[in-house]
Amino acid sequence: MSSPLPGPAPAAAPHPVRVLLVEDDDLMRRSFAVALERYGYEVAVAADGLAGLEAFREGGFDLLILDVMLPGLDGIGLCRRVRESSLVPVLMMSARGDGLDVVAGLEAGADDYVVKPVDTYVLVARIRSLLRRATYTPAASAAPELPAEQGELLTFGELSIDTSGLEVFVSGAPVALTPTELKLLLAFAAHPGVVLERHTLLRDVWEYGWDGDSRVVDLCVQRLRKKLGRDRIETVRGFGYKFRR
Repeated sequence: MSSPLPGPAPAAAPHPVRVLLVEDDDLMRRSFAVALERYGYEVAVAADGLAGLEAFREGGFDLLILDVMLPGLDGIGLCRRVRESSLVPVLMMSARGDGLDVVAGLEAGADDYVVKPVDTYVLVARIRSLLRRATYTPAASAAPELPAEQGELLTFGELSIDTSGLEVFVSGAPVALTPTELKLLLAFAAHPGVVLERHTLLRDVWEYGWDGDSRVVDLCVQRLRKKLGRDRIETVRGFGYKFRR
């Protein structure tokens, strides 16, 4: 199912990242948990969606890994329930990478997905990318600097972005964004009026070092449009997206 761990595992951090893994297959659940613990993560597990929801509500998790096909409450339903109260990073696992499961999971609010069987190094790379987004600051990014406007506040019509406090407002009302949605918005705001190709966004936001599935971009853009207004991000057919000033 997974390849040998690539190289020595790093020393455990003083306060290890807490991961909730919800997977109904006993062998996969144990294998993933052991592998992640080797990398210094603190892993809690659940074998079905309802148990996963109960564990999540106990709190304290930095990242969730949810299988799509779960008994009781499937991973997509679980992701929706999580998004009702939390912006914690969510990684979906699907055995059908080209099916509706992927789209449904991303629409439900997942930040990324992997297709099973998945190599351990791929899973760890995706986890690290998600955690970097969760602690993202523009100053730490290799992307071009955000334009200066009103100190740390960028304004695009009714949309305002506090680049220092990492807060977003529409018509003065705060808008809750997941770490991935926020980083995607900041990438757009750094290039207003410029067409950004999907592969560029995959590289800069999702940190894919290879050609990834552009559906993660498309679905995240759809979620942003619902929160910010449908006209804010324009689709440029055959190329990508453009952020309107």
